[in-house]
Amino acid sequence: MHSDWLGNPVTGGDAAVLQGIDDFSLGFLGYETRMVNLLAVADAHPGHCLANAYAAMLHMFGEAAGVEAAARPYLARAEAAATGITERERRAVEMARAWVGGDIGRVIRLGQEGAEADPRDLTLMKIAQYHAFNRGDAAGMLRLAHAVLPACDEVPYAHGMAAFAYEQCHLMTEAEQAAWRAVDLKRKEPWAHHALAHVMLTGGRIAEGRAFLADVSETWTDLNSFMVTHNWWHQALFLISQGDLEGALSLYDTQVWGVWKEYSQDQIGAVSLLARLELVGVDVGDRWSDVGAYLAHRTGDLVNPFLTLQYLYGLDRAGRPEADTLMAALAARAADPAGDPVWREVALPAAEGLRAHAAGDWPTCLARLGSVQGRLMEAGGSHAQRDLFDQILLDALIRAGRDGPAQQMLELRRRHEPDSVPLNRMLAGVYGRLGLPEEAARAQARARLTP
Repeated sequence: MHSDWLGNPVTGGDAAVLQGIDDFSLGFLGYETRMVNLLAVADAHPGHCLANAYAAMLHMFGEAAGVEAAARPYLARAEAAATGITERERRAVEMARAWVGGDIGRVIRLGQEGAEADPRDLTLMKIAQYHAFNRGDAAGMLRLAHAVLPACDEVPYAHGMAAFAYEQCHLMTEAEQAAWRAVDLKRKEPWAHHALAHVMLTGGRIAEGRAFLADVSETWTDLNSFMVTHNWWHQALFLISQGDLEGALSLYDTQVWGVWKEYSQDQIGAVSLLARLELVGVDVGDRWSDVGAYLAHRTGDLVNPFLTLQYLYGLDRAGRPEADTLMAALAARAADPAGDPVWREVALPAAEGLRAHAAGDWPTCLARLGSVQGRLMEAGGSHAQRDLFDQILLDALIRAGRDGPAQQMLELRRRHEPDSVPLNRMLAGVYGRLGLPEEAARAQARARLTP
């Protein structure tokens, strides 16, 4: 019996199959484009169980309505070939079946089972961690990482996955240690770079974070569009904090939007960055129009609440009528009594609040989006990504003339980002309107500091 690059047994197949499986695993863990090489291998070897199970799941990463149809032929092949295989390979088939069938809870349970039984199967562990992340289950992400780390201490990707899980649990010291361990093992570990960007942003280490990403960016070669655009998105956040708004807008144009405009993660990165730039006073010109043209195809896309909320906001900001169609689909999903309650209890009021903000209806934005502020993690996304919703709420407070609550929110944010230029400019305005000129002057002075 053959083995993959981590020593996991692989039933059947020749050198080409093993190479395709390794390309998928290494490409998936390292966010490299070579992961798609597996599709040609699976097509050439329809009788290979694991290759086709992986190919089915690769299609599911398309994160779009209809990907199940593309995945099912590969799943059928894997199921037909599921004789004489190992328990690990059987688990891969079951994960693919559960994912295509929409049973995400089972996908995660199988991943945890696999992490404990076969701790060097990092591919299935990361698939489970991906789904736990999309459900806002940070503790579940960390349980998965803990299960595999003892057996994978020499594998950089294991430490990178642990680092992000720690960060999502607000365990910043442990996150930073794990991320640096990953980078020490392999400098080109973009997921560990990403985890460090989170840690540094959360800790207000803005100049350090910008310098770090600039240094390691030369390793971001042959990456898939999500990873390369997302790490540049993080760099843009550092630039915004330093008041380098032209630089952040330039990153949007050159690095964040345009790699694969049809892809979900590229689209929400564009929506999020454009919105953040507008919230700090940047005129983004007609850029919403271009993004909206691609979002117009998302009218029935309810794969993930976090994605759908940003599609909706982007469509509204672009003035696209498709926003109404997507909102109707979301409302219908929320009304399904047998469906996931997150759509009804979190996504629907959040969507109503976001649409109100786009329309300039500040009271409704505050009432609807504010009502679920503490539960938005259930919709998915990271702390840094969901911070967009807090920024929208803050903007609505200021525009509604509610300077007292805005002052509270701004000062709480300043604990983590004391030198943020846009934040201190907002504070200066708020304190001025509150009749606190000394505090306004101090905030304005902070805003003028050279990063």
